[in-house]
Amino acid sequence: MTVPSAIQARDFDRKGAGRLGIGAGLGFAGAVLAIVVPLLILFVAAEYPGGFFVLNSTLVEVSSVLVLAGAILLLLSLFFYRRSFSALRKVDPRFYVASVLCILGSIGFLLLLVAAAFVAGDTSSLLSCVSGHPSHALSCLESGQPFGAVTALLGFLLGWIGGVGIMVGLLVAGNRFRSGALSASGVLYGLLLLILLIPLASLFVSIPDVAYLLLLSPLLALLGPGLALSGSVRTTKLLEHPS
Repeated sequence: MTVPSAIQARDFDRKGAGRLGIGAGLGFAGAVLAIVVPLLILFVAAEYPGGFFVLNSTLVEVSSVLVLAGAILLLLSLFFYRRSFSALRKVDPRFYVASVLCILGSIGFLLLLVAAAFVAGDTSSLLSCVSGHPSHALSCLESGQPFGAVTALLGFLLGWIGGVGIMVGLLVAGNRFRSGALSASGVLYGLLLLILLIPLASLFVSIPDVAYLLLLSPLLALLGPGLALSGSVRTTKLLEHPS
């Protein structure tokens, strides 16, 4: 393996940090569309129903469109994260694992987009099945759209693995660039990944106060990429204008 010169290494570092910032920005926007806004809509519909905010097929379709748009942004975010880690692994082999895991995550988000298309085409029956039992969403999808349920589960698992890749890459980047913001964002991504396993685990075991734990996911989904964006911008400036 050819060892890059100091000038080439700095160039790879600048490319990696720049792409990291783009990935984080897209991840922040994707989290707003796919997680924060749909949850806010569903919360208002459940607690203060009236007008547009009534749990019906129209509301579910609107939420599905938001989730779909957010998933596309998250897919693009994974792409730029992978591109960032691919550039950085040319000067630091520790980024190799993160790059490979992000590839798997990209496949997962593509599968989730396919599953979202199945849900959008069968909102009425899914809504009547889920009504009053939100935790039965996967079993309702499985009974109405078996292929969609399998695709969603496989996509979630691969997407989760991609999230692990982002976490690993951010932790390594924080160590390489001595950036507390990047390291902290990696920790927040790790906490988010643990919380996202709760709905899957609740299908097999009883977990008390699941709803309260899930309320943390929108906050972590914003703080993680937000800190990554802040850390990458600062790192890029330092690399372009070293003291």
